[in-house]
Amino acid sequence: MVPEGLRYTAEHEWITATEGDATIVRIGITDYAQDQLGDVVYVALPSVGAAVSSGESVAEVESTKSVSEIYAPLDGEVTAVNDALAETPELINSDPYGSGWMMELRVPSARAIDELLDAEGYQAVIDGS
Repeated sequence: MVPEGLRYTAEHEWITATEGDATIVRIGITDYAQDQLGDVVYVALPSVGAAVSSGESVAEVESTKSVSEIYAPLDGEVTAVNDALAETPELINSDPYGSGWMMELRVPSARAIDELLDAEGYQAVIDGS
């Protein structure tokens, strides 16, 4: 099931505005993505303060099956990373939409996430896979 209220990319990332500041978005990988990866054993995240461009590889997730690149869904600056993933990368498997979040970006406009897929659009991507 794809949660409503989030935005998605065709590359299987989810995005949501954080509480209090609509220009800060939180990003992670979807339940579908973590299921395809298998058991996550390592996560490499960008540095806080790094400038990222939409479509650029910004992180890496290593699982028992493969290594996958994570792409920036939007242009922005990394304002936070989930340090808990260094010690417990399996949070991505157990709670991809909660404690398994990966990073936060400051984006130029709060409307930027409106351009991304809604839950129905992302479900169509999964169904077509």
